[in-house]
Amino acid sequence: MRRSWQVFGLAGALIVVLSGCEGLVPHDVQSLLIPRFQRSEIVGFVAGFGTTFAGLPDLLAMLKRRSSAGVKPRMAAIMGIFQVLWVYYGLLIHSRPVIAWNVIAVLVNLLSVCAYAYFVRSERSSADQAASPRSQ
Repeated sequence: MRRSWQVFGLAGALIVVLSGCEGLVPHDVQSLLIPRFQRSEIVGFVAGFGTTFAGLPDLLAMLKRRSSAGVKPRMAAIMGIFQVLWVYYGLLIHSRPVIAWNVIAVLVNLLSVCAYAYFVRSERSSADQAASPRSQ
């Protein structure tokens, strides 16, 4: 019972503190690094870089192994579908970072699914050749 009062007290204190902090909210201003961009666009490009290339290590490992072992294409396909929606959303809100990174992410996921399909097909044909009786 005492624990719940502590949580409620902490939540109440946070509400009181945060309700008077309107002036502390960062405003989207012109970037000092690249004046053509807003600061939020710079943050968006940096954040997008990390999430866009998160699937790249799996793609590179699959290409290096030349095998589909351990790869789940369903995840890349689902991500690709939703990243197309993110591209559309970026177009609706005119956000360059959202558009740019998600177009690249769609391409990375498309490459992953295509590489998976290629390696599965080549592994199956190799297995079929090995299983078929050799004619002499």
